[in-house]
Amino acid sequence: MMNRVLRAKLDQYAPSNAVEQDNILQEMMQHYVLAGLARAGLFKEAIFHGGTCLRIVNGINRFSEDLDFLLKQPDPRFRWQPYLEAVRKDCTAEGIVFEVQDKEAVNTAVRKAFLKTDSIGKMLVMDLPFERYAARKLRIKLEIDTNPPAGTVFATSYITFPVTAALTTQTLESSFALKLHALLCRSYVKGRDWYDFVWYVARGVRPDLELLRNALHQQGPWAGQQTSVFWPWLIENLRTVIGRIDWAIARQDVQRFLPSREQEGLMLWNAAFFLHHLSKMEESTP
Repeated sequence: MMNRVLRAKLDQYAPSNAVEQDNILQEMMQHYVLAGLARAGLFKEAIFHGGTCLRIVNGINRFSEDLDFLLKQPDPRFRWQPYLEAVRKDCTAEGIVFEVQDKEAVNTAVRKAFLKTDSIGKMLVMDLPFERYAARKLRIKLEIDTNPPAGTVFATSYITFPVTAALTTQTLESSFALKLHALLCRSYVKGRDWYDFVWYVARGVRPDLELLRNALHQQGPWAGQQTSVFWPWLIENLRTVIGRIDWAIARQDVQRFLPSREQEGLMLWNAAFFLHHLSKMEESTP
């Protein structure tokens, strides 16, 4: 029964190659984990956000690896262990056996954990469209910020696979604010962030500048400074970042997370392309 359910879901996605097939299988496992976390009560105290949230809840075209969360209120006592155990039990009952690796370090605000499974190809044997090494494990990293910047606005969203479940998620305005924080502060090039930037701008999402200001004050080059985060400041600093990015590295980072129909568009990625979208963002300023 489980094999038929997963195969039917895979057929809906219709992967065009083996890499896309693995991205889809990983996303299906992410759905099971989210459903288990919802059943365990995580969303009473936490908010789902980040790239996988954009993918699963908002329909962005790129795939994503990690499940990222924020606590609604800071709590240094938070532990992943009870939630991971609940997820493991739920998924085992469905034929998905997860290996749990709790990487929590109590002296850091961001608590990490990993779930790994090689059930697909072993316990769950499906007739996959593309050949796959049966013992290859799917790996899901979970991260939660136990001391998030103040000001996130959240709402209730829903998934309907593998079961209907309610998730607490960031609004797009809050989500864009933290994405901009990453673009301004990240010390390495992550093309997935820039793909998301274009997605937000194309939809006319206006970031929550107060949340961005709080995040900048808390972490990054502007930490501890009373930075006046207004539109001119934001546009100018994004323009500076765009000018120093190695876009070949950025393209390489995001490429394997995009469906084949979007690969050609990556050839447009250069400073001029992103400055164009920055100007579109500037036009939408109040």
